[in-house]
Amino acid sequence: MKWLIVFLFAVSCSPVLSDRIGAVSPPLPPMDNDTCDGRRHADLIGQHSTALEKVLILRQVRIIRAGQMYTQDYRPARINFHINASAKIERISCG
Repeated sequence: MKWLIVFLFAVSCSPVLSDRIGAVSPPLPPMDNDTCDGRRHADLIGQHSTALEKVLILRQVRIIRAGQMYTQDYRPARINFHINASAKIERISCG
C-alpha cells in the first residue's frame, strides 16, 4: 500500500504523465507566447483532422495524434495540431 501512494504521488507530479492522464491543456497558445501564429487557426479546433487538408499553412506543421510518440525538440515557429482519439483537432500549440 505504501508503494502505491508513492507511485500515485510521483505520477501526479510528473508533467508528462499528468498531461497524458487527462490534465486539461489550453486549446490555444497564450497570447503573449504565440510564436507560431496558432491563434490564426483557432476556427479549426473541434473540426475533423481532415480540415487541415483544406488550409494552406506556409510554415512548419506537426500533427500529433492521441497516444503518438513525438520528439520534445522546441521550434518556436512550428505549429502543433493535437488530434484526439475521435480524429478531432483538440488544441493548437507552438513548438
